[in-house]
Amino acid sequence: MGQQEVAGRVWSPWRTVVWFGLVSLAADMVYEGARAITGPFLASLGASALVVGLVTGAGEGAALVLRLVSGPLADRTGRYWSLTIVGYGLTAVCVPLMAIAPFVGGAGLAVGATLVVLERTGKAIRSPSKSALLAHAAGAVGRGRGFGVHKALDQVGAFSGPLLVAGVVALTGRLWTALAVLAVPAALSMVLLLVVRARVPDLAGADQAPQAVPAGRDLSGVARGEVRLPGSFYLFAGACAASTVGLMTFGVISYHLVEAGVFTLAWVPVVYAAAMASGAVAALATGGVYDRFGGRVLLLLPVLVAAVPLLAFDTRPAVVLAGVLVWGAATGLQDSTVKALVADLVPSARLATAYGVFAAFQGAAALAGGALAGALYDGGVADLVLVIAGCQVLALALLVVVLRRPRAGDGPGRRH
Repeated sequence: MGQQEVAGRVWSPWRTVVWFGLVSLAADMVYEGARAITGPFLASLGASALVVGLVTGAGEGAALVLRLVSGPLADRTGRYWSLTIVGYGLTAVCVPLMAIAPFVGGAGLAVGATLVVLERTGKAIRSPSKSALLAHAAGAVGRGRGFGVHKALDQVGAFSGPLLVAGVVALTGRLWTALAVLAVPAALSMVLLLVVRARVPDLAGADQAPQAVPAGRDLSGVARGEVRLPGSFYLFAGACAASTVGLMTFGVISYHLVEAGVFTLAWVPVVYAAAMASGAVAALATGGVYDRFGGRVLLLLPVLVAAVPLLAFDTRPAVVLAGVLVWGAATGLQDSTVKALVADLVPSARLATAYGVFAAFQGAAALAGGALAGALYDGGVADLVLVIAGCQVLALALLVVVLRRPRAGDGPGRRH
C-alpha cells in the first residue's frame, strides 16, 4: 500500500508527486511565460490599465469560479484523469494561439482577451481533479511536503518560462513571437501527462492520510455528496478569499512596471521569473513547517499580501523588486500549503468538490481584486493600500478562528 503497481512497474508516492511536478513544470513554462507579458501584450493591443485589470481578473476568476462545476463533476463521475487532460490541452492550445492577435486588426484585443480567459478556463477544468489526485499521492509522504515539492517543480517552469519569453523578446522585439515559441513546452507537457496517465491510472490507493470525517460517520454517502463539507472549511475559504482580494494579478503589476518606467519591457518577464523563484522557496519552506507544526504557518499569508502594494507600486526599482518577490512568496504559499490544509479539512472522497468550492471563493475575490487594483491604480496607491490592509485583517481573524477549531479528522496520526 502506498505504491502504484502498473504493468509490472511500481511507482512510489514520491515518484508520482515528482512526475506530476514535471507535468506542471512544462505547463507552467507555457502559461506563466504568457502571464509574464499579459499586461504589456494587452496594452500593445490597445488596452488601458482598467481593461488589463478586468481581463486578467476575469481570467483568474474563471480559473477559480468554474472549479465549482468541474470539482463536483470529477467526484460524481470519477473522471479525474479525463478532466485533467482536457484542461491541460486547453492551455497547450490557447497560449500559442495568442500570437495571432496582433494580425487580426481591430479584433486583436478581443481575440487576445478571449484567449487569456479560455486558457484560464483550462486551469479551472483540470485543477480540482489534479489536486485531488495529487492529494492522494501526497497523503503517504506528508501533504505539506508533497504539495511543497510539487509546487517547487511547478515554479521551476514558472521561472524558466518567463526567462524564455524574455530571451525571445530581447532577440526579436516582438511579444507574439515569444507566445508562438511556447508551443514547444506546451507539447512536452501533454506528452509527460500521458506518460503519468499510463503508469498511474488510479491514485486512490496511494492515500495514507486518515480520512477527515468524524468518528463513527458512515462514509457510504460521501462520494454521492451526502456528507457536507465542514463549517471550518468554509471559514478557511473565506479567509483565503479575503487574502486573494489583495493579491492582485501580475498583469496589473507588470502594467505598472512598464507604464511607470520602472523596468523596460524586456525586463518584465525576468522580474516575473524572480517572483516565481520566490514562490518555489516559499512553498518548500512552508510545506515542511506545515507537516511539523500545522496550519499556524498560514498566518503568514495575510502579512505578505498586505505588504505587496506598499512595495510593488513604488517607483524605485529595488523597492518594486522586493514587492514582486513578496508577491511571489504569497502566491507560492497560497497555491501549495493552503491546499494541504484543505485536504486535511474535508473527506478525501470529496476532495475535488472541496477544491472546486474553495476556488469559487478565490475566483470571486480574484475578479474583485483585479478590477479594484486596475481602477484604484489610476487614482493613486494610497486607497488601494488601505483597502487591501483591511481585507488582510479580516483574513487573519478568520484564520485564527479556523486554527482554533477542532478538525473533523483530528485523532491518532494527526500532527496538527
